[in-house]
Order: sequence, then structure tokens, then C-alpha cells
Amino acid sequence: MRAEKRPDDTSSSSTSCFAHFWSSARRSKPLAPPSDAAVRTVSGEGLVRRLGLFDLILLGIGASIGAGIFVVTGTVAHDAGPGVTISFLIAGLSCVLNALCYAELASRFPAVVGGAYLYTYTAFNELTAFLVFAQLMLDYHIGAASIARSLASYVINALELIPFFKDSIPNWVGHGSEEYLGAFSFNLLAPIVLIVLTIVLCRGVGESSMLNSIMTVTKVVIVIIVIIVGTFEVDVSNWTPYAPNGFKAILTGATVVFFAYVGFDAVANSAEESKRPQRDLPLGIVGSLLVCIVLYIAVCLVITGMVPYKLLGGDAPLAEAFNDKGLKYVSVLISIGAIAGLTTTLMVGLYVQSRLYLGLGRDGLLPLIFAKVHPTRHTPVHSQVWVGIVAIILAGLFNVELLSHILSVGSLTGYSVVAACVVSLRLKDKPVNQVSAGRVSNRDEGIICLILVAFCGFAAGALYRFGASFAFMIVAAVIAIIAAAALHFRQVYTNPPGFSCPGVPVVPAVCIFLNIFLFAQLHYEAWVRFIVLCIITVGCYALYGQYHSNPLGASSLVTYHRAPSDEANA
Repeated sequence: MRAEKRPDDTSSSSTSCFAHFWSSARRSKPLAPPSDAAVRTVSGEGLVRRLGLFDLILLGIGASIGAGIFVVTGTVAHDAGPGVTISFLIAGLSCVLNALCYAELASRFPAVVGGAYLYTYTAFNELTAFLVFAQLMLDYHIGAASIARSLASYVINALELIPFFKDSIPNWVGHGSEEYLGAFSFNLLAPIVLIVLTIVLCRGVGESSMLNSIMTVTKVVIVIIVIIVGTFEVDVSNWTPYAPNGFKAILTGATVVFFAYVGFDAVANSAEESKRPQRDLPLGIVGSLLVCIVLYIAVCLVITGMVPYKLLGGDAPLAEAFNDKGLKYVSVLISIGAIAGLTTTLMVGLYVQSRLYLGLGRDGLLPLIFAKVHPTRHTPVHSQVWVGIVAIILAGLFNVELLSHILSVGSLTGYSVVAACVVSLRLKDKPVNQVSAGRVSNRDEGIICLILVAFCGFAAGALYRFGASFAFMIVAAVIAIIAAAALHFRQVYTNPPGFSCPGVPVVPAVCIFLNIFLFAQLHYEAWVRFIVLCIITVGCYALYGQYHSNPLGASSLVTYHRAPSDEANA
């Protein structure tokens, strides 16, 4: 006769499950010195180190500058006027602060892939790292599909410049068919582009890096030609008035163009494939961002000088500006530049996704198949194919542009957490005899201050968005300043090896405040997406991740293969 389960047994079981979940969620990955990771060998499971400093800079530029440099500059200038240059400068400087945080952590974690996920796993805990991964990955998946569709549309537009193809290509080939049930829309060319890029990425980092370099150099050369040609068409009187709609329009423009710089963080995910990661990763991150800032501001000066800001707008403001001046050949160059820009942005996005999946597969938070690396190609083929399949399905069958307003959540979340990681990893614990019983530890106090800065950033952003009194925003800013001051004066910080972010903890605190301020400017559906995805992610972790994860797993036991040419040089 089977014994009945007593209520206290059920209660004990549920308590035990929760205790296991809580214990697993709070695990963190130990920070191992790069030298330790480099000497450990698991044959055939490492990535090949082929990327030099120039490759990394081109990787960052390729990820950041797409077709948007020819579009967003003009559309934002329509509202901000010539002051759009200040919008790009403000947004660029904000991104530089984030880049400094990324640069420090890339220097401290030069041995393995993972980027923001890896930094969070080490600085905080396993569950927070998994949440960061999920938010980033949804951005990457939707973004890749959206870019693939845009690229397909630009290719068709370029083909239709040839009289034979003019008005003879059906919409379903590249522009997308009519929508069905409000979401389905067939596109033939986008999946083909994704298949080609996935094959290139699977073949090896050397091949994909070469293609990215060629496309990125082509794109940058075209942008420079556009700037030079446009300079001779500038009428300085168009720069007056400089800020026709006031500083608020400039600030609003900065919140929009901030996302034009997103992509420099891709460099951090190439840590395991960089020849000299501790030196080159920080230079690659900051260097690629500075190049992007210069190019964006130069294009802004040209377009606002060529055409009065009130006439800017539409889908292709820069091309229209040159057409109005009778320079149609420049419009053709802009189309070529847009195709090259979208190709590199898409390829780098697919590359980064596969490396993130590789990191989670090694740590056991995803099935082990994602951790496998091809023995001769030294690429995570299974992860790369999976990423390609997801993008192909989304781009081929769905009108993913409808989801564009819920993007950027992952980027802003990742940037904010990375800034917090810099502070957390630098915190120096006080001696035990200096900590009173029952008092909050200095680490917990520091994390509380960081959370307070984030809440103040969101409050200030929400107040700004809904037009509340400026005085309330001042209050939120003052509270954030007090929290940052507490971080500065009440904590002790260590000096990290390698590159060091200046102004810690003030610079990371400013990053968190600005990033969450921008988060508050996103569509309200983006907020809902953030909460819903967090709930789903916690459920996935509870059902799978907590039972299979291993913070001391394969991510710290990898072979770092050199390219044959590097071995010869050595």
C-alpha cells in the first residue's frame, strides 16, 4: 500500500527546490588570469587568433555604420536643424563613456568569448548574466532579420537602376509581399543573403574578416567621397539658425541618434580571436567609435549645409540632396555604400550572436551542442547555423520591421550592466574587523548605490518624456549625484591590470544614468517586452539552466590556436 505524501513533505520539497534555485542563481564565475586560461588545452575546442588591431577597428565600424549614416542624419536634422551635429556629439560622447567601460573589461577578460554576458557572470551572478544574454539576443535576432530585409530591398533598388529590371521585379523577391494576418510577409532574397553570410562565417574568421574589411573600407571610402563632394556644395547660410527649435530638440535628437553608434561592443566578443587581446581590444573598441563619431558629424555638417533643414526628411534625405544639386552619380555611390554598410552590420551581428551562444554552451546554460567548435575551421559551426536559421525564418516569413520599436532594450541593458560590472569588479572588501555585525557589506552598499542611480535615470527619463516639470528631473539627478558621491567617497577600489577606465566610479555611474534615461524614452511596448522576456528567461533558467550550468566549465579550458602564419612568425 502506497504511503500518502504528507503536507509537510510537499512544503519541504518546494522549499528545497527554491533553495537550490536561489543557490544556483547566485553563483558567479571566478575571474581567472589570462595566463592561466592560455596554457590550458582542450584539443580542437578553441578559436583561432587571426584578428589584428586594424581588423578589430574595421569590425567595430562595420557593426556601427550601416545605411543609417545616409538616412538618420537627415531625418533628425529635419527637427533639430543644423544643431544635429551637437546631437551626434552628445550621443557620441555618451557612447565613448560606455566604450571606456567595455575597454577595461575587455582588457581584463582577454581570453574567452562572452562580452557583456561573461562580465556579468563574473561580477554579479549566473541568473543576471542569463537575463542580460536573453535581452541582447532578442535584439540581435530581430535586428538581423530586419537588416536582412532592408539589405534585400536596397539590392533590388540598385538593380532597378538598370532599365531592363525597372518595375519588372515582383515585391516578394526583395521588398516583401503584402502582409497576411498583420505579420506574415514573404521575402525571397533576404534568406538567400543570410545563407551566403552564414556559409562565409562558418568557413572561418579569416574569410569573414576579409569580407568585412573589404565591405567596410568600401563603405568608409564612399562616405568620405560623399563628404568631400558635398563640401563644395555647402552654403553656410543654411547653418543659421543653428538650433531653430531650441536645445530640447537637440537633446531629443541625441536620444534618437545614440542608437546609430551601437555596435562597438561587438569588438569585445572577438576576445578569443584577437592576436593581442589585452592591448588591441581596448584600442579597437574606442578607436572604431571615434572614427564613427567623426564620420557622422562630418555627414551632418555636409547635409545641413547643402539643404535648408526644413527641406530634409523622407526615406533618403542625403541622396535627395545630391539629386537636387544635379549630382546623381553620388546617389548611386550612396546606394552602393548602403548595401556595403548593411552587409557588414548584418555579418558582424551574426558573428556576435554565435560567439555569445558559444559562451553559454560552454557554461552549460544552453545545450552542449552550442559549445562545439569545428576542429579545422575553428568556428562555432553549430551556433552559427542556429543563428542563421533563426534569422532566415524571421526574415523570410515575417514583417519584423513591425517589432523595430521594441529593439535597443538589449543594448541599453547590456551597456548599463557592463558599467556596473566595472564598479563591482573594482570594489575592494574592507577587512572583517572593520565591518560591524548586522551592517550591510561595502559591496552590497555599492550595488545599492548603482541601483539607485539606475532608478533615478529612469525617473528622470520618464519625467522628461511625459513633459513633467524640470524641477522634478533636477531632484532625480541630485539623488543620483548623491549616490555616485557615496560610491566615490565610501568605497575603496583596486587598480585593474591592463587598460583602466578613468574616473571610476563616476564615469560608470554617469553611463548607467544616461543609458537608463534613454531606456525611458523607448516605446512603452519595449518596457513590456523587457518584463515579459525577463519572466520567460527566469522560467527557462529554472527548468534547465540551474541544473546544467557549470561556472568552471569549458569556457576557461580552451585551446587558443594561432593561425599558421602567426606560428611561423613566433
